[in-house]
Amino acid sequence: MPITLKDLADRLDSSVEELTKKLKELDFEYDKEKMEVEDDLAELLEEEIGTTKSETESLVESIEEGLEREIVKKQRKKMAGKEKSKSKDKSSSEGVKTDKLEVGQVISVKEFAEKTGINAAKIIGELMKNGIMANINQQLDYDTAMLIASEFGVVLKKKTEEGSTEDIMSGNLGTLIGDEDSDDLEERPPIITIMGHVDHGKTKLLDTIRQTDVVAGESGGITQHIGAYSIEKDGKKITFLDTPGHEAFTEMRARGAKVTDIAILVVAATEGVKPTTIEAINHAKDAGVPIIVAINKMDLPEANPDKVKGELVEYGLQPEDWGGDTIMVPVSALKGEGINQLLEMVLLVAEVQNLKANANRPAVGTVVETHLDPGLGRVATIIVNTGTLRIGDNIVVGSAYGKVKAMHDHNGVLVKAAGPSHAVVIAGLSGSPHTGDLLQVMQDEKTSRDRAMEIEQIRKDERLNNTSTIDEMVARIQAGELKVLKLILKADTKGSIEAIKKTLDGIDSDEVRANIIHSGVGAITETDVMMAKAAKALVYGFHVELPAHIDKSAERAGVEVKLYKIIYELVNDTKNILSGLLSPEVVVTELGKAEVRQIFLTKKKEMILGLKITNGLLRNGSILRVMRNGEQIGQGKISTLRRVDKVVEEIKEGNECGIKYTGDMVVQEGDVLEAFVTEERERTLE
Repeated sequence: MPITLKDLADRLDSSVEELTKKLKELDFEYDKEKMEVEDDLAELLEEEIGTTKSETESLVESIEEGLEREIVKKQRKKMAGKEKSKSKDKSSSEGVKTDKLEVGQVISVKEFAEKTGINAAKIIGELMKNGIMANINQQLDYDTAMLIASEFGVVLKKKTEEGSTEDIMSGNLGTLIGDEDSDDLEERPPIITIMGHVDHGKTKLLDTIRQTDVVAGESGGITQHIGAYSIEKDGKKITFLDTPGHEAFTEMRARGAKVTDIAILVVAATEGVKPTTIEAINHAKDAGVPIIVAINKMDLPEANPDKVKGELVEYGLQPEDWGGDTIMVPVSALKGEGINQLLEMVLLVAEVQNLKANANRPAVGTVVETHLDPGLGRVATIIVNTGTLRIGDNIVVGSAYGKVKAMHDHNGVLVKAAGPSHAVVIAGLSGSPHTGDLLQVMQDEKTSRDRAMEIEQIRKDERLNNTSTIDEMVARIQAGELKVLKLILKADTKGSIEAIKKTLDGIDSDEVRANIIHSGVGAITETDVMMAKAAKALVYGFHVELPAHIDKSAERAGVEVKLYKIIYELVNDTKNILSGLLSPEVVVTELGKAEVRQIFLTKKKEMILGLKITNGLLRNGSILRVMRNGEQIGQGKISTLRRVDKVVEEIKEGNECGIKYTGDMVVQEGDVLEAFVTEERERTLE
């Protein structure tokens, strides 16, 4: 309810003049016609009126006397270590409700005052002292609010914002997690994927590692396969994705999810590098994941680790004992030999990576696998990327939603909460999400359901309007996001692959390049398509077949497959695509000069000027450099060009004209305006 200034003045034993003066000092808004103020302002005035000199008045005087003394004073106090005690004293004297406040991107002065219990007038005064004129409804950004909060001993924390539908769908973990305060980050366990060729011992290695951590009678539940498990080594946890091979790794990458911190590449010491080994290496490299090589089957008499190392060097993995930086550990998964050393190397690489996450926030996680459980219904194995997932949380997981009704670890033990890098099976979902889908905790069930429905609709639209990889690349080119063209190359012979690589490497450009992330001899396979989808790459086939079922698979995945029989055509197509990645050339064409003879009208960012063209010509829409005393002081534009009373497109040297000038710089008589136009020209690779 509003109250008149007269009634308020009577109540405060003051005068209307004093109240209006106080309102003006505080920059508070009030009804000047009715001379009324709102209740909250009346309360503030009631607190301020009645003293000989309000704190706000003192602050205004201190500003007038000079802010520098205040700044110096603060700096000296900080150097003397008194700032902390000052903040505590200040918060105590203010009667602060809370010493911690969670806010979003902005907060109003009024809300800040209500949540902290600090007098709004004092907050405004503190803002004034820092050179910010504000009123009670002023919106403060996070940085400003943090500055003011520190003055009153209040610790500010940025509220975790819910990710957009696009972020959840694209697997954009970075955006979903947002900017984390370094004080909130704690060390988290590394997440490991084991990759390699069939029959080289991936599954056996996973089982052996798991068994080293099992203590009789410790599990307290029924051990079950949940797609991931954690072990402890030297007091530190390590999480393994229990999905041998790179299929799950590829599937998660295809959805934009980056879960793996370290890849263990298993290579049999008896067989060496195989095609699947090469695929695994290329997957990990393209994802930017560090590789540790486990040279397995060392217990067999025909084991030849040096042969394995020599073959791996060909694919860019140089062993440490050969002067490189790739850790290679000889192991026997069958006999358990070398496992401890392998785990020690995992912890060493993880330490270098400095893996951290914030456990004290709502969870964001990634789906490892899903299945139907006879007792629990639809369940999903989740790796928690950041935050803590709790029983009862409302969640959206891809196009599924629900509430976490039950949560089990890999031993089948019911848990109430799961922190960063932990793997759990959750129940309570409306549907079965896909491997690689992101989980995010939402504020309520309705928000979860609505977000899931949005994602489902977008996925339906994408299936109906499935664009090719080329179309997607064009969009990314236009957005300036893409400068490297990723290719997967399959050819009839190794000689053809080498010839194509050499020719593509010869394309000369400092800005853009083609990068063959995987190559091999033989027909295009399902694995090639999945890798292209994950890496957002094109598939080139040279003198090879594209089986009909693979063609259909590529179409469903939105992967572009191009077949060639002549190297020249392959290279020419690549050049054309790369040319689209080049930034356009900006060409500046000088038009002419004119002197400002008269100024007819001056408005904000707009002027009417009378000119005399002294050189060249002026053209409607051209850009103007504003020159004064031979130096450029600003820039503007010709919005309208007139000769006498007619609008024209162009006027040449020696003529007088009038222009409507738009720009931030105010032009003066005698200034020289230099007219020019710019043009963007497409560039091509020779």
